[in-house]
Amino acid sequence: QVQLVESGGGLVQSGGSLRLSCAASGRTFSSYATGWFRQAPGKEREFVAVIRWSGDRSDERTYYADSVKGRFTISRDNAKNTVYLQMNSLRPEDTAVYYCAVDADPTYYSAIFYYSKSRYDYWGQGTQVTVSS
Repeated sequence: QVQLVESGGGLVQSGGSLRLSCAASGRTFSSYATGWFRQAPGKEREFVAVIRWSGDRSDERTYYADSVKGRFTISRDNAKNTVYLQMNSLRPEDTAVYYCAVDADPTYYSAIFYYSKSRYDYWGQGTQVTVSS
């Protein structure tokens, strides 16, 4: 069993930055794909970013939704069993509850599979990000 706890959300002005953290306990999750999703009021939960190993496990790869590419960066600190989401140049449309999620299946899949929330086995409780205009 994996427990995920997100932190770092808050209120920020448009153009500002926040760094979200997702701390895992119960299992070392450095081998598994870890994603960030977000859900705005009245909308579906949507993919934001994912970090996962390449097929030969020689390095980690990151992938982003088009809406955040160039502004958000996902990274992992294996020593702390924590994944981060650095969010820069925030916009009001980034306002949402942000969730981290882990895929407990170590099998290598094409990146596109990680864009779907159904791919993930464990979820955190979410952290609110509000961007004012």
